[in-house]
Amino acid sequence: MAVEKLSTRHLLGIKDINRNDIELIFETADNFKDVINRPIKRVPSLRDITIANIFFENSTRTKLSFELAEKRLSADVVNFAASSSSVSKGETLIDTVNNILAMKVDMVVMRHPYAGAGQFLSKHIKAQIINAGDGAHEHPTQALLDAFSIRQKLGDVAGKKVVIVGDILHSRVAISNILCLQKLGAEVMVCGPTTLIPKHIQSLGVKVEHDLIKALNWCDVANMLRIQLERQDIKYFPSLREYAMMYGLNKQILDNLDKEIIVMHPGPINRGVEITSDVADSKQSIILEQVENGVAVRMAVLYLLASQRD
Repeated sequence: MAVEKLSTRHLLGIKDINRNDIELIFETADNFKDVINRPIKRVPSLRDITIANIFFENSTRTKLSFELAEKRLSADVVNFAASSSSVSKGETLIDTVNNILAMKVDMVVMRHPYAGAGQFLSKHIKAQIINAGDGAHEHPTQALLDAFSIRQKLGDVAGKKVVIVGDILHSRVAISNILCLQKLGAEVMVCGPTTLIPKHIQSLGVKVEHDLIKALNWCDVANMLRIQLERQDIKYFPSLREYAMMYGLNKQILDNLDKEIIVMHPGPINRGVEITSDVADSKQSIILEQVENGVAVRMAVLYLLASQRD
């Protein structure tokens, strides 16, 4: 039986939570999924809580998903985009957040280009922090919603084989997914060009494969990552066209596999690069389910963290 409280005050990364925490988040998300599918989609659970969404990097889906989750829980929401703020005038991270906290904010959802920004902040301010992505480090709520989506589709995550394909080197989604899936008892493989696979990734206990077809025949679930050109300071492969030929998933490859697999993508999709449109829109794809589950999982995280405030 899962414990009734999370073991942590913040959600900074999957490495900081345990299997009981993940199961509790999933059980809570099951309940919230019922809520968001009924005619009146709002519950008063966080009525007296003020949450600041502080995004130092561009975001569409994650920011919308968190904002929707907060509003479904009846929280007061403050949105802050760093590009149009005093940060662009040289203000430091702590000054920015302290100014927002002076307005009596209870929780901070933060995305930042530097790894460890949430960790740093949690040592300096009293509010609870949810990491919405820090550099190429972690993106815990994405990993939770991905694992939740696998559980919903296949009944359980334990014993399943999941391959993460693409730009593992620059991906915070990959690292969080590896940690989350392993804590739930799944087997994990990474697949991509040698230049986009971190050198010592096998020390995390994952398999490494450079042949896409072999990886797809091994797995139950394929999570296709976007090529993060904005994080690449040098050329890691000759061209997007060549990458798509070697590591892009199309309907022909999918139909020729030994078995039917599930296809996932954290978004945004580069259609025609990592997956083609007919794969993204096929019955094997659970990409839109991931988006729906994202709201329920984030509601669960916000609710569980808020329930253990001082």
